Amino acid sequence: MHDAVRFSARAVLSPRRILRWTYIGRLAVATAIFLAAVTRWQSADTAHTLVAALALFGAIAFTAGSAWYAAARGGHLPNGFRYAQSACDLALVTAVVHITGGAASHFAALYILVIASATLLLPIGGGLLVAALGNVLYAVAAIWGHDGTVDAGVLLQVAVFVAVAFVSAAFSARLREDGAAKEELETQLVLARLEADDILRNIGSGIITVDTGGRLIYMNPSAGKLLGVDVAQAIGKPVAETLQANAPELAAALERTVRDRVRITRGEAAITSDGRRMAIGLTTTTIDARRQPSGVSATAIFQDITHNKRLEELRMRAERLEAVTELSASLAHEIKNPLASIRSAVEQLADAPRATDDDQVLGRLIVRESDRLSRLLSEFLDFARVRVTRLERVDLGAIARAASGLAAAHPDCKRGVQVMCVAPHDPLVVDGDEDLLHRAVFNIALNAVQATPERGEVRVELSRLAADQLPRGTPFEHAAVALRITDTGPGIADDVRERVFDPFFTTKVGGTGLGLPIVHRAIDAHRGIVLVDSSARGTHFTILLPHPLPASGDTP
Repeated sequence: MHDAVRFSARAVLSPRRILRWTYIGRLAVATAIFLAAVTRWQSADTAHTLVAALALFGAIAFTAGSAWYAAARGGHLPNGFRYAQSACDLALVTAVVHITGGAASHFAALYILVIASATLLLPIGGGLLVAALGNVLYAVAAIWGHDGTVDAGVLLQVAVFVAVAFVSAAFSARLREDGAAKEELETQLVLARLEADDILRNIGSGIITVDTGGRLIYMNPSAGKLLGVDVAQAIGKPVAETLQANAPELAAALERTVRDRVRITRGEAAITSDGRRMAIGLTTTTIDARRQPSGVSATAIFQDITHNKRLEELRMRAERLEAVTELSASLAHEIKNPLASIRSAVEQLADAPRATDDDQVLGRLIVRESDRLSRLLSEFLDFARVRVTRLERVDLGAIARAASGLAAAHPDCKRGVQVMCVAPHDPLVVDGDEDLLHRAVFNIALNAVQATPERGEVRVELSRLAADQLPRGTPFEHAAVALRITDTGPGIADDVRERVFDPFFTTKVGGTGLGLPIVHRAIDAHRGIVLVDSSARGTHFTILLPHPLPASGDTP
């Protein structure tokens, strides 16, 4: 019922629609009266025929002028123009009533149509004014040219006109209220739709919706960017076909949700875009529009959680290193002193006069292996002692340049390998232990030099990153200093890359597997993080350290 009233309000209250029907009705009445007068011209009063002709041509001229004016004014029609329309229609109806018998005319009901249209076109007061004028004109038409008496029928007609005026005014006011409410509601809906569309377009999470047949019916720009898919071309296609290459797990999750109505909360999947594999957090939900299978659709909301997972791995790695540190420190202290005693005793036995050649050979072997174990234990102790001993403001750029030069001069640097250090001229200041940071940067640079083939290149780059340039989830409150070391070696296999920071894990002959764990502990001691990425084109290490806020006496 309310929908019907609102539809009527929209249809009836349109001024152009009301005027269009007014023009048609006006011309139809004028034409009908004129034709009636012409067909009965021999018996009709000459004055009546003249009035009918003037009414027709006047109606045609006034309607044509009104239509031209309304078209020229566009949507804005002043009240004066609307009053003129009602006045013209009252004059026309009065002429018809006068010609067709005055008070006895069957066309007096036309006043009701004029009054009703006036209440829709004009304010409430205007509609009542037109009704009052119609009553006066009806009374004049009923009296003038006839017997001059006013009977009960005329009074009844006037009462009807007044009642119609009030009822029409009340109905018009209600329609206007409903129309205004509907327009306000439509405006709010449009604004809400625009806001929702703006949010979906600019949100960082990807959003995909499929229908019951598994066809894509919506994909926001973030989803297209994450998946490397053209949104316009993907809409309407099966999700399995569109996402099979880049995100088969996501496609399977959507198909399962829409088929079995099983929602997924805090799920994880993997997608591939631009040759890079990333982890995503995934949530799916269903919308059952008509409580029927044909009305089911599924929506997936997902986002890149690669950085979050890497930071979680960093946290777990730090915990593992801390546990290994405590164990290695205890074992090193417990083993090193007895080992020194064993080495000394064996050395004395091997040098004794009664020692045979075999005893001397075995003695030297034991001493050599004891020395190797002692060096390993020393490295264990170095690993356990990695901590910031002296905190001061240092220039990370100067540290990187010194470490790069030292790595370039190392004997393991192959022929033609270029080590380039790119740093801003302004100091990149961090709070830290200069010796510990130098050791960490040198270890990574040396690894890069050792992995780079002849005529390759190692780049050490430094920059300052604003808070909005940092990877999501990093623990920095403000800006950070980034140090990136990139080589052109063969890269690191995925299974090896996951373990490069594990203590005692190494792929080098004779290596102890403590170089990168020491780097991790050193950077972690400075409240920084170390990230590693690798491909067939080389390996990329990134060190992020917090950039300190200027002290009160520092120059910004």
